[in-house]
Formats: sequence, C-alpha cells, structure tokens
Amino acid sequence: MTRRIAKAAALLALLTLRPAPAAAANKDMERLQLQVATLQSMLGDIQRSVEDGRKEVQRLNEVIAAQNALLQKATTDRRAQDEANATTLRELDDRISELAEAIQALRASAIIAPPPGPAQPASTPGPAVGAAGPNAAPAATVESGSGPVNPTTPVGPPPAPRELYSQAYADYARGNYDLAIQGFQEYIRNYPNTDFTDNAQYWIGESLYGKKMYAEAIEAWNALFRDYPSSDKLPDARVKKGMALERLGRRSQALVEYRYVIDRFPNTQAARIAREHLNP
Repeated sequence: MTRRIAKAAALLALLTLRPAPAAAANKDMERLQLQVATLQSMLGDIQRSVEDGRKEVQRLNEVIAAQNALLQKATTDRRAQDEANATTLRELDDRISELAEAIQALRASAIIAPPPGPAQPASTPGPAVGAAGPNAAPAATVESGSGPVNPTTPVGPPPAPRELYSQAYADYARGNYDLAIQGFQEYIRNYPNTDFTDNAQYWIGESLYGKKMYAEAIEAWNALFRDYPSSDKLPDARVKKGMALERLGRRSQALVEYRYVIDRFPNTQAARIAREHLNP
C-alpha cells in the first residue's frame, strides 16, 4: 500500500509539470498539490500505524513470554510440592502402620496372655536340697551346650507373649535390629500358633531390610509366604520384597512383585506403594 501511494504521489507530481493554460494550470496545480499533501499525510499516518502495530506485537510477545515463564515456574513448583507431599504421606502411612501394629500387638497379647495361677503356699523350711554331710558324695552336674548346669536349677518359663512381642517391636522401632530379630524368633519358637506369629516373621524381614541384608530379608519374607499363606501381612511383605530386589539390582523380578500386589491386593496401601515403584 505504501508503494502504491508513493507511485500516485509521483504521478501527480509529473502531472503538475505538464504545460496548461495559466489560469487552469494554477487551479489544477493547487488541487494536485492539495491531493499530494493529503496523500503524504495518509502515507505518514500509515507508516506510524505500521510502526505502532509492530511495537504492539513486540510488546504482546514479551508479555506472552513472561506469562509462559511464570506458568513453567508454577508448574515446576507444584510438581516439587506434590512430590514432597507424597513423600510425607508415605512416611506418615508407614508410621501409622507401625503404631497400629504396636497397638494391635498389645491388645492381642492381653487376650492370649495366660491367666495368673493361684499363689503357691509357702513351703516348710527344711534341709536344703543338695545339702550334704561330711561323708556325702558331691552333687552331680549335667553337661549342656553352654557348660555344666546344676540339675536342680529350674528352667524358667518363656516371657508372656505380650512382653516378648512388645519388647521385640520396641527394639525394631529403636533400630536395634539384632535384638528385634532375636526377640521375634523367640516369639515364633515359643508361640508358634498365635495371631501374631506371622507378624513376627514379617518383622524379622523388616529388621533384616533395615540392616541392608536384602537377600536375607527376602528369605524371611519367603518363609512368611510359605508358612503363613493367609497372613494379612502378605501385601506389605510382597511390596517390600520387590524393594529389596531392586536394592539388589534385580529390577525385572521386583516388577513381578509389584504387579502381583496390584493385581491381588488392589485397594491396599501396599498396592499404592507398588504403583509408585512400578511407574517412578
């Protein structure tokens, strides 16, 4: 358009150079000069409009770029916040599960603990067992795996289920994994058929996992699967087995465990953790 206007102005300028009668020429010249001035003014207006439009487009591009940068920053911040929230929720879920486990253990032990027996009457004082006169033979001893034991020494009963399980779990919660493993193994040995025997086997695996003994932890959980196939700790044990396999660099086997948990126990907390590890 600018070129067309310029050509028209040039044409009008040429027309002013043609010879004509004096009076008519003066009027035509004035008219043409007015038209040229008008066209030049229009040309200036168009040029200013084009320049203003260019500046406005540049300004809009800058505004859009700034908004995109803010949107990207907000998206990044939101993603980081979501990840932090997910981590916090996962930690809270684990802590709640541990507390629920401890509460359940206390309640169950109160039910399965043996009732106290009747008080034994005091015995009449008499000669001490094993007492000997000057000519008596020395008391016999019995060899055991830990050394000679006096056969008259009574062997004490195992601790009550409540005390034994609670102490083992307390050791686990404090990070005393060796003591926890020992306590849970003693619980299984002395109380093999309670509602918490399978839980004790599960926490043996957790204690080994805490010691970074991942292969041994997997074996402990495999024993849980084998000996307690209806345990309510199976989902947790399966997903933790997958995590242990990942620690050992066996990612493909870990994925099998995660998919198993999602398929068999889809509405559990363990399934949610399995999904997170399946699609990190």
